[in-house]
Amino acid sequence: MSDLYDRSAASKILDDALHGADDGELYVETARSESFVFDDGRLKSAAFDTGKGFGLRVVSGETTGFAHASELTDAAIRRAADAASAAKQGRQGTLASPPAPVNSRLYADVDPTAAPDFAAKTSLLAEIDAWCRAQDSRVVQVSVSLAGSRAEIEIMRQGGAIVSEARPLVRLNVSITMEQYGRRESGGAGAGGRAAYEEWIQPARWKALAQRAMKKAAVNLESIPAPAGEMPVVLGPGWPAVLLHEAVGHGLEGDFNRKGSSIYSGKIGEQVAAKGVTVVDDGTIQDRRGSLSFDDEGTQTQRNVLIEDGILKGYMQDRMNARLMGVEPTGNGRRESYACSPMPRMTNTFMTGGNHDPEEMIKSVKRGIWAVDFGGGQVDITNGQFVFQCTEAYMIEDGKVGAPVKNATLIGHGPTVLQHISMIGNDFALDDGVGTCGKAGQSLPVGVGQPSLKIDAITVGGAG
Repeated sequence: MSDLYDRSAASKILDDALHGADDGELYVETARSESFVFDDGRLKSAAFDTGKGFGLRVVSGETTGFAHASELTDAAIRRAADAASAAKQGRQGTLASPPAPVNSRLYADVDPTAAPDFAAKTSLLAEIDAWCRAQDSRVVQVSVSLAGSRAEIEIMRQGGAIVSEARPLVRLNVSITMEQYGRRESGGAGAGGRAAYEEWIQPARWKALAQRAMKKAAVNLESIPAPAGEMPVVLGPGWPAVLLHEAVGHGLEGDFNRKGSSIYSGKIGEQVAAKGVTVVDDGTIQDRRGSLSFDDEGTQTQRNVLIEDGILKGYMQDRMNARLMGVEPTGNGRRESYACSPMPRMTNTFMTGGNHDPEEMIKSVKRGIWAVDFGGGQVDITNGQFVFQCTEAYMIEDGKVGAPVKNATLIGHGPTVLQHISMIGNDFALDDGVGTCGKAGQSLPVGVGQPSLKIDAITVGGAG
């Protein structure tokens, strides 16, 4: 990145722009990414993209001035500085101290787009397709996707202080459609993280993903209409924590709470969940999809306990919201790219484990649902109401797992669901590295995790 722009000139421009401001930085990014989709027995698409640019931000009070460009020149940086400086509007603030330097790195500096080569990657997708079709005559459709990227980040603050790193990211997804007696059902599985492709494209790894996708499709072929009504639900470990992410996590982001729009605003120190419930956001887990050595403002990520034994302990903060709320930033200032201004966002958000055996949870349910896997969901931050679609779920009847059910949706209120957790499993797991979170038009890689959980009462939407 050193040959892309004159750091000395940029430092002077930035210092002038930050004079009288409360905060701000120059964020420079160069990135390359690729994606492959093998669908219906052929390579459907292959894309490769590169880009570079910067975003310059000036923060004054609650006002943010932000400008960006894909042209890394002194002239472009100066124009951006002039535009962003308008946020000060003559106000004289006190420039905040920069984050402490970060020396440790949570992932290797590798470039997934460089190796293996194009032929090897496309051959792998064809091999996965052929293998899946050979396993079961009911397989009628296979879709395999592979994606990788490397972003080189450099954050400059007043006085020319710089922190930089390279961030790799890969993901492999397999989707299977099966047909039986004229009925078609699908299932999918994926995995990834911040590393080279090697771990995820080993035969043992991709075959396990493909088998899981086929199992889901096969199970769904036998599914019956989901029941409807309020009933106990047992959530599986790992990815089902996406419900926690949406129903609880967003409501604990600092901006919503500073503005008073979150259901959790002003409730620090209060009981907001059942005893035993501890929720953590941790951006420091090695090689995880949601991890960062430092956030997009240069603050080192950390393990933030949000809820401890049911008590609300704190929120996820970027620098601006932390300053305005009189607390320390937590390493949660994130942005999609140089063209976006940072905001408080989750990294890897999870509920810690308990001491109940998952089988014990199933046995305790007279009639309910065992929800193993989830698709998409929606939440209203202001009131905590959410709706989630189950992609793999089963009836529980008289303490035993029964028939798989189709089109089950979980409908509820985040804070109420947290209060209704009565059993916490001893089988904690993180997801496989497939999460993407959207907020205010920005999409970011995230992680989730949890043990199995028993929720005593939640509304299940189904066929009745």
